[in-house]
Amino acid sequence: MEISDSAIRILAGLLEARTGQQLAIGRRWRIDMALRPLIAKHGVPSLDELVHRLAAGRNAALVDEAIEALLNHETFFYRDLNAFRLLDEQGLVRLQAARAASRRLRIWSAGCSTGQEAYTLAMMIADQPDRWRGWTIDILGTDLSPVAVERARLGRYSQFEIQRGLPVNQMLRRFDQDGEYWQATAPLRQAVRFRTHNLLAAPPVGLFDVVLCRNVLLYFSSDVRSLVFGRIASAMAPDGLLMLGAGETVMGQTDAFVSDFEARGLYRKRVDIAQSPTMTASRR
Repeated sequence: MEISDSAIRILAGLLEARTGQQLAIGRRWRIDMALRPLIAKHGVPSLDELVHRLAAGRNAALVDEAIEALLNHETFFYRDLNAFRLLDEQGLVRLQAARAASRRLRIWSAGCSTGQEAYTLAMMIADQPDRWRGWTIDILGTDLSPVAVERARLGRYSQFEIQRGLPVNQMLRRFDQDGEYWQATAPLRQAVRFRTHNLLAAPPVGLFDVVLCRNVLLYFSSDVRSLVFGRIASAMAPDGLLMLGAGETVMGQTDAFVSDFEARGLYRKRVDIAQSPTMTASRR
């Protein structure tokens, strides 16, 4: 189904205004596939007509549906396994020593989509009961999509989703089969909290020891990316650690973080400089 350049510009504007994400050229092929079900559902004759209705702004629910359809929810369990090993074997070792007195850790999975990343963290910790006995570990998963967050809370995955990155032994230990689906066991679901949150907004209350924000920032413009880095930094403990996606970096993107000199591949807050205006604004 054809769509005009002007309609693409309108969609791109709506997406960026609502989510901060840019509709890059490489993602435009998804428009037809993503919006076709919406066209059928509402009996709209064409993509251009759908975009006209969205631009008119008279149907807020339709706009919400279109934005939801355009979002990329790509995720899977243990995505980039080496990164989780680095976090577990170096990052958490250091934080565990630093938090020995309080025996508390707070972890934020930002842009968690349908929850596989947050559940991966919970499984990684549950697999080491002796190491974490007596600790209180709060794992928060957030995403701007209410649909994705609800799916994450349910912890219910198709056969295709459950097999993506999840070892068979974990599947059998941590999930119960329900027909063609697999649902996270109650203890696993109880180990993670989920809530809706837009990274452009003020961060969740409190300071986090670890923040994972992976494969999200690459969809933002440089200005928005800098803003989000500032917001994340404002939500982190001074010695906290940030984990990005394999193709993401802080270099040339922000003054709020530097590469961790002990655990290359993780990032820490840059505390030796004056607080940037972006970080100051993020606390308001």
